[in-house]
Amino acid sequence: MLSNIFNYTLIASTIRLSTPLILAALGGLYSERSGVINIALEGMMLAGAFTAATVTFYAGDPWVGVLAAIVAGVMVAALHAVATINYRADQVVSGTAINILFLGVPALLSGAFFASTGATPQLPREQTLPDLAVFNPESSPKLASIFNQKPLVYLALALVAVTFYVLYRTRFGLRLRAVGENPEAADTAGVSVKRMRYAGVLISGALAALGGAYLSIGQSSSYTRGMAGGRGYIALAALIFGKWHPVGALLACLFFGFAEALAIRMQGTVSIPNQFIQMIPYVLTMIVLAGFIRRATPPKALGVAYVKE
Repeated sequence: MLSNIFNYTLIASTIRLSTPLILAALGGLYSERSGVINIALEGMMLAGAFTAATVTFYAGDPWVGVLAAIVAGVMVAALHAVATINYRADQVVSGTAINILFLGVPALLSGAFFASTGATPQLPREQTLPDLAVFNPESSPKLASIFNQKPLVYLALALVAVTFYVLYRTRFGLRLRAVGENPEAADTAGVSVKRMRYAGVLISGALAALGGAYLSIGQSSSYTRGMAGGRGYIALAALIFGKWHPVGALLACLFFGFAEALAIRMQGTVSIPNQFIQMIPYVLTMIVLAGFIRRATPPKALGVAYVKE
């Protein structure tokens, strides 16, 4: 029985299911390193997923859908940025409002465009994101199963390295971390706190929406209502678990992706009701947050609106 669950296909599933979490967590990392809490990752993922599926349906090209999803994510992030940075609204309330808003807006637009509030039309296979043929399935079936993934999978992994370099090896990253730790000192040194926080939030919207696009036109072939399924919140938990570090966030996302992959593989294999098996990723999220949130040290100015004196 265990050999039917723990095998190379479980590794492949873990990588696939971790990808949207990695993209959303990296997005949240930029925002929160700048000092802005981003509870709105879930809503940004939903916006990206719906936009990618809809634009791909009309344009016939998944890469056009991906670009449109990024634009949509940036626009949603701009709402959060304006509310929290310009008007100093409570960051948690603003993010929660966006999440609630985008539980309904895609359904409303889907009803207008497709006469269905539950889902967008199924895309033909050639209009979804293709797999990259790294290995020949005939000569190396196991390696092909693990490594022949969607391009966004490799992009997500590459962005972990890029984010590490940007945050710790560039002037932009130094300034971003500075405004998240001590905005008064950064402002005194001539760094625009408002500009850096806007940059962090907008980048977070682009990356979270990219994760949503992967869900609708990479992992699936349509948008279904609420298809993010709490992944935005899980990505936020992974960010905390990873101590606001790109490598830590990657490892946490792989852990949660493994839990989800394991739950899927266990359905119908073990004599446990599926409802309890499906709870595994969410229960693990709560356990991780309860056990590690006190040990994690967030940026000192996280959640604190900055008022220039």
